[in-house]
Amino acid sequence: MTQESMPETKIAIFRKKEIRKTIHNNEWWFGIVDVIAALTDSARPDGYIKDMRRRDPELSKGWGQIATPLSIKTPGGPQKLNCANTEGVFRIIQSIPSPKAEPFKKWLARVGYERIQEIENPELGTKRTRALYKAKGYSDDWIEKRMRGIAIREELTDQWKKHGVQENREYEILTAEISQATFGLTPSDYKKLKGLRRENLRDHMTDLELIFSMLGEASTTQITKVEHPEGFVANKAVALRGGGVAGVARKKLEQETGQKVVSKINYIQIPQKQHLLKNSK
Repeated sequence: MTQESMPETKIAIFRKKEIRKTIHNNEWWFGIVDVIAALTDSARPDGYIKDMRRRDPELSKGWGQIATPLSIKTPGGPQKLNCANTEGVFRIIQSIPSPKAEPFKKWLARVGYERIQEIENPELGTKRTRALYKAKGYSDDWIEKRMRGIAIREELTDQWKKHGVQENREYEILTAEISQATFGLTPSDYKKLKGLRRENLRDHMTDLELIFSMLGEASTTQITKVEHPEGFVANKAVALRGGGVAGVARKKLEQETGQKVVSKINYIQIPQKQHLLKNSK
């Protein structure tokens, strides 16, 4: 899998609305459905996009040049999302009668400048990610684990690329194998347990869940480095074994404590930007 098909993915915030952005051709591209949701407060942004294209034939005519399906990194594996660069988003804004349009344009300009800064100093990107989690109310200890988990995940996907894992779907399957062996749940089942939909699963994990996620992926990385499996089938077997290392450790901890590691608990942002744990039983 090339860097272009598996770009860096981050979350940006515009007036408390999350907008997924990803690097493509060395510039930021923004999830169109997220942009629409932020500008219109629509509960059905996909439907709004269809209505918008019907209202604006010229926009619809050039939609193929504006909207580009890009792979977005998620804990469950890559997902395709229609994205637009800054120029494309400006064109979309022209079709949205929203008082937020002008502030959004300024926000876009600032985000574009931040990308230039991050190219010159990659450490700034990490600092901004930390600041975003802090603003959303996460504790410093949780943020440290989350950032370490991101680094471990990137190391694992780098190893997969070096060992012949090529397609987006293959990344998703390998990730599911590790999760199943670690927690007894695939990422999609895990999200259902926590009552999540589009949200990032790992942003809603407890400290222990993050730790065992890291152990499963770090173990898979280490086995891969030692054995050098080539191709999807061989790497799938290694993913199952790496996740199994974490699975054995999880079961041992549960046996010692009498408590389950897998939890319905969510980390939820509230207006005061405090850290709230919600047990969605």
